[in-house]
Amino acid sequence: MGSITDKFKVSKGKGFSLKDHDPAYADGFKKEDADEILKDLIAETADLQTELYAANRYSLLIIFQAMDAAGKDSAIAHTMSGLNPQGCQVYSFKQPSTEDYAHDFLWRHYKALPESGRIGIHNRSHYENVLVTKVHPDFLLNEHLPNVNSLKDIDEEFWNRRYESIRSFEKHLTENGTVIIKFFLNVSKAEQKERFLKRIDDAKKNWKFSASDIEERKRWGDYMKAYQQAIEETATKECPWYVIPADKKWFTRIAISTIILETLRELKLKYPVLPKEEKDRLDEAKKELEKE
Repeated sequence: MGSITDKFKVSKGKGFSLKDHDPAYADGFKKEDADEILKDLIAETADLQTELYAANRYSLLIIFQAMDAAGKDSAIAHTMSGLNPQGCQVYSFKQPSTEDYAHDFLWRHYKALPESGRIGIHNRSHYENVLVTKVHPDFLLNEHLPNVNSLKDIDEEFWNRRYESIRSFEKHLTENGTVIIKFFLNVSKAEQKERFLKRIDDAKKNWKFSASDIEERKRWGDYMKAYQQAIEETATKECPWYVIPADKKWFTRIAISTIILETLRELKLKYPVLPKEEKDRLDEAKKELEKE
């Protein structure tokens, strides 16, 4: 059968095809069991989060990429709900600012990385620079890059260099203790339509919808090609992608929580063992307190 982690992991790009991944897959799980399963997963993850913080040797960077209405926000809210907020930091990346454009495309992402012992969640990420910009290459002109003076300068070699920059960036991070989990929430076009309609029909959800969402939906095929190539080019053994079925939100949350938990387990975290001198000081402190 294989674990959820193995089923959705893409650790090498060669041979990967997004069409092989069913957005409605649920691995035999039932919706009525989801809340209890998720509760247990989060409880164990919370314990390992404490060990991650105490060990202070690794950090965990969790990346969420998806089309609009795939459920990134709710997935983050549900899977992180039981963790200690002091050990987590969430960044939602929007359109780059003037300051961002004054630096290289990785700059704003690098400065948002989690410290050792902490979990960082990036809602959208440096991958926007090979996704949105691939569909809308005119955005790249805002970067004022050398040798990119017009759209005709953005050729295959340009994209190859950008993919290489991302691979090198992630390799550097992993070699220095940042464990990276990259999630692509794979929602179907039909399910996105249903979720858009719900946002329009429900006054409480109107704020989630923008007219630009429809324009981006018209470029669905272009985005799927961009995701296909981004995963092909950047899936590695050290920094794999996880293509998560996103049509059933309850299963999406189970899959994400399971992968985060299993990743933390693989680190074989342990609480620090104090040197004998420190242990002796603790014993003395205990005696002093007991005398009070």
